[in-house]
Amino acid sequence: MKLQSKEHDPYAALKYKEYRLFTAARFILTMGLQMQAVIIGWIIYSYTKDPLSLGLIGLTEALPSISISLYGGHLADRISRKRLILAFTSALLAASFILYIFIASQEMNFKQYGTFPVYFIIFLTGIARGFLSPAISAFGAQLVPKEVYINASAWNSSVWQLGAVSGPAVGGLIYGIYGGEVATGLVGIFILATITCYAFIKSKLVPARLREESLRESLFNGISFVFKSQVFVSAITLDLFAVFFGGAVALLPVFAGEILNTGPQGLGLLRVAPAFGAVITAIFLAYHPPSKNAGIKLLYAVGGFGLCMVLFAISTNFYISLVLLALSGMLDNVSVVIRSTIMQLMAPEEMRGRVSAVNSIFIGSSNEIGAFESGLAAKLLGVVPSVVFGGGMTMLITGVTARLAPKLRKLQL
Repeated sequence: MKLQSKEHDPYAALKYKEYRLFTAARFILTMGLQMQAVIIGWIIYSYTKDPLSLGLIGLTEALPSISISLYGGHLADRISRKRLILAFTSALLAASFILYIFIASQEMNFKQYGTFPVYFIIFLTGIARGFLSPAISAFGAQLVPKEVYINASAWNSSVWQLGAVSGPAVGGLIYGIYGGEVATGLVGIFILATITCYAFIKSKLVPARLREESLRESLFNGISFVFKSQVFVSAITLDLFAVFFGGAVALLPVFAGEILNTGPQGLGLLRVAPAFGAVITAIFLAYHPPSKNAGIKLLYAVGGFGLCMVLFAISTNFYISLVLLALSGMLDNVSVVIRSTIMQLMAPEEMRGRVSAVNSIFIGSSNEIGAFESGLAAKLLGVVPSVVFGGGMTMLITGVTARLAPKLRKLQL
């Protein structure tokens, strides 16, 4: 699984027009959804003052996403991926409109309905994500030739992280200055722009099936393919538990409001910091792809991420906390690029939707389930001890994985 090229071109993937539209759509949608996450997190915490309620945000989005992802992957290998993307991005637009209506009369709606409508919106977003994640991943792989997958993964991660940098900052500032209505209206505009970008990309042929399969066989074959590969399983498991235990993003409103003493603007900057670090790393990896000793680099990156979380938890200085979050984002992005490249290179074209769905279940939704774990642990242990525990567990799991997965240690891309 080693690709050779005479001369590395850091802009190889961006030379394809449709891939540029694809990455633009990814950037805009990420920015909009990250803005929405900041808005929802601040609204929920302002109303409840309960860290567990922040964890429930993640669980409410993850459960429907996990439940539907395998079927979403099955559809992505059977029908037009572009059509799926347009349909469920439109569903996200509808969810943002409902949130706008709720915020327009926020005080009255909270008194009458509590937080239920907000969680319902999050639930709808989770359903849409369950279909979108495998379709977007599989569709993106059809837009560039195989020899530039590593480069495409780096730029894909870069634009995603750039959206993650911009979204929380813009969301926090707009919400703090102009209020929730304006901020949520801007989210809807971004989602509409995403739909426009995808509309200008030509539909791609659905990969030919090697044989007819029932729905049950199709789902089983996708899962089986992933779990037969030690590299796949170890990379997914490593990232799953690292994010599950090591993430502190769900608790950032608590750190911003009670430990570091900042408002929504400070919360936006805290959420920006990991993505800012990730953007720097992604651009670096576009010029210097992590082909050699990729497995070792993955292990060191995840272990370092856990250490950053421990140090962040005990910091009481806003600027030190920002630096540690930025470092965690830099290390996390090394993992993202290597893992996404593994998936694109190893997954057959006709199974890419299902393989992406399995990856989405174990990785994409681990952020939301990790958010629930963080909220529950904070409720039981306290905010700082829970994050220290999570970072320590991340380092422990990295060590165990390194010992039990020799093929991952030897991985070369």
